[in-house]
Amino acid sequence: MFQNLFKLILCLLLCIAVVTPTADAQEYGTIQALATVVTSLSVVGSNNLQFGAVTPGINKTVDKSTVGSAGEWTITGVANAEVTLDITLPDSLVTVDSLAFMRVSFTNTDASYDDGTGGGQTTPAGILDPANFATLRLGLGATLNVWIGGTVMPSISQTGGDYASDVVLTVAYTGN
Repeated sequence: MFQNLFKLILCLLLCIAVVTPTADAQEYGTIQALATVVTSLSVVGSNNLQFGAVTPGINKTVDKSTVGSAGEWTITGVANAEVTLDITLPDSLVTVDSLAFMRVSFTNTDASYDDGTGGGQTTPAGILDPANFATLRLGLGATLNVWIGGTVMPSISQTGGDYASDVVLTVAYTGN
């Protein structure tokens, strides 16, 4: 009798195990990974820093607010985006044949900018030190203008001819 009861219980357990369906209670949710690539920055040199005719032995300065003579860049990108500015300054202007050099210098107030909140080149939004990094924001119109002046220092025996050197403005988004 004990064996019969044991067999009956064992049969019942096997039937329950085989007949009972498994309960899957899994659920899932889906999200998307999204990104927006911002508009590329555009940096255009819109006016060269022009010292014009220079007399040997006499320094000549061009102010950043001198329309048509000061160097100028126009930057466009995303409105109100934060950017860094880095200006690479030459220490000399050089003749085409690289045989003669003329010193050039830039003070800590020789550059300015306007993000649309100032009055343009003659009354800009702010002053920049061209020898140091600056962090600014593009204006609500998605633009920023930068101007630069400087001083050339020809020696008393400066060789005649045309002199030039690159002044490079590098601009990058900060992500802010």
